[in-house]
Amino acid sequence: MALRRAMPPSHPGEILREDVLPALGLSVMAAAAKLGVTRQTLHRIVARVNPRPVTPDMAVRLGKLCGNGARLWLNLQSSYDLWHAERRVDTRKIPTLHAAE
Repeated sequence: MALRRAMPPSHPGEILREDVLPALGLSVMAAAAKLGVTRQTLHRIVARVNPRPVTPDMAVRLGKLCGNGARLWLNLQSSYDLWHAERRVDTRKIPTLHAAE
């Protein structure tokens, strides 16, 4: 049985807003320009309410800008999405099947 985390993982936009951009000394506008996206696009990701997900394309851009690779940003988004889906989706009526050996 998997352990269930009580606290949700941070949205990658929150990490970007609270930790990464300040450490790089960048505003959202400056970071958006360096990423080659609009200010609005990046603002939607770092929004405090209803943030947009980090897409694979954005993960590639963020990974290059931050020097930590796209996979980190996709893994952060995947962890965030899965945590919420496991609490939102009712699986009680779905059977667990096992393949014959």
